[in-house]
Amino acid sequence: MKRIVRPLLAIALAAVLIFGGGYIWFVSWLDRPGPAAQETVIVIPRGSGVTAIARLLTRGGVVSNARLLEFAASYTGTRTKLKAGEYQFAPGETPRGVLEQIAAGRVLIHRLTIPEGLTTAEIRQLIAGADALSGDWPQENIPEGSLLPETYHYIRGDSRSDLVHRMQQAEKSLLAELWAKRAPGLPLANPEQAIVLASIVEAETPIAEERPRVAAVYLNRLKKGMRLQADPTVAYGLTKGEHPLDRPLSHADLAAASPWNTYLIDGLPPTPINHPGRASLAAVLQPEQNDYLFFVANGRGGHVFAETYEQHLRNVAAYRAERKR
Repeated sequence: MKRIVRPLLAIALAAVLIFGGGYIWFVSWLDRPGPAAQETVIVIPRGSGVTAIARLLTRGGVVSNARLLEFAASYTGTRTKLKAGEYQFAPGETPRGVLEQIAAGRVLIHRLTIPEGLTTAEIRQLIAGADALSGDWPQENIPEGSLLPETYHYIRGDSRSDLVHRMQQAEKSLLAELWAKRAPGLPLANPEQAIVLASIVEAETPIAEERPRVAAVYLNRLKKGMRLQADPTVAYGLTKGEHPLDRPLSHADLAAASPWNTYLIDGLPPTPINHPGRASLAAVLQPEQNDYLFFVANGRGGHVFAETYEQHLRNVAAYRAERKR
């Protein structure tokens, strides 16, 4: 009897040691850093099962063993929770961390920054170049000034059309907020006119602290019935916003008939000339209180302001003298 029992006990003990050692090794593997030496992006298609996901992760160098990862998915309870999407894994991410990230659906977030002052054509080009987006630009007309320049977040597969509609809604919400808080006595009949003027301010100066002052100049001119005489509106009339004007304006340009030529038309042009940002919209609706009616470039990126035409002429002469040096 002893001859039978002892070998059986030895076999059982060996099995326990092997199984126990294997279990300890597996748990250690589960929390051991993976093979990826750098951030790695993996796209898991819709309908992928755990086997396909494990193979994708192994081929992508995120984990070292597909079959072990399948077993780990069952062991950790994540097997039925794994979600499709685009994932970015940190260098050396553990198999447990990989499974937890996919089960939680913590997908890669993309960012697209729309700079202030772009035209619809320029924004369309930017959005077309965002590879992670899907689909086409919306079929309906997207007017100038209807999109809010901001940084937008999206995930792979989001549609271009939906992103554009988000930008439109963001602009509507911001404009409603700022219009409700506008300064009294502005010569603006509606929020749409505020966008038109803000687009001109956006095109005139990149300096944030100057925008309320530039806005005041144009508002003062509107109150007095003076023409705006804004060079960017003339340039827009020439290009219709399809591309930047790649040359200085000429005297012939200033005399060219156009609905946007504010040297020839009274009041505001019929549409915005770009998509103004938050700061320019706020500047138009809460302008600086001053009596300035003119401004000219100072040659250093900013502008010099004047209340009278005589002062303005002196500022223009000073600017021209500076340019000749």
